[in-house]
Amino acid sequence: QVQLIESGGGLVQAGGSLRLACAASGLTFNMYGMGWFRQAPGKERVFVARISSSSSNRYYADSVTGRFTISRDNAKNTVYLQMNNLKFEDTAVYYCAAADHFSTSAASYPYWGQGTQVTVSS
Repeated sequence: QVQLIESGGGLVQAGGSLRLACAASGLTFNMYGMGWFRQAPGKERVFVARISSSSSNRYYADSVTGRFTISRDNAKNTVYLQMNNLKFEDTAVYYCAAADHFSTSAASYPYWGQGTQVTVSS
């Protein structure tokens, strides 16, 4: 059974930083690309960042480019999202997801975590 468990969310002031982590089990982690998505209240889930299985390829949404960094540690089966210079509009539930091919579409990811809340106060 595949499990993705996010952690690291919380309340932070605008301009602050948070680091999210997603621990994976039940899949061959180093064969999967990992993505981060977010969903604000009343809005659809949207792509944030994605990293290939070997970390050789990373891709970001325009809204977070230059502020967020995705990374992974295959020895720990964990993917991270470092979020700097947070803005009020970054407030959302953040989800990690796994897929065996490159995609920025949520529909392409078969495995999902339960999400972690990030709240940025202005």
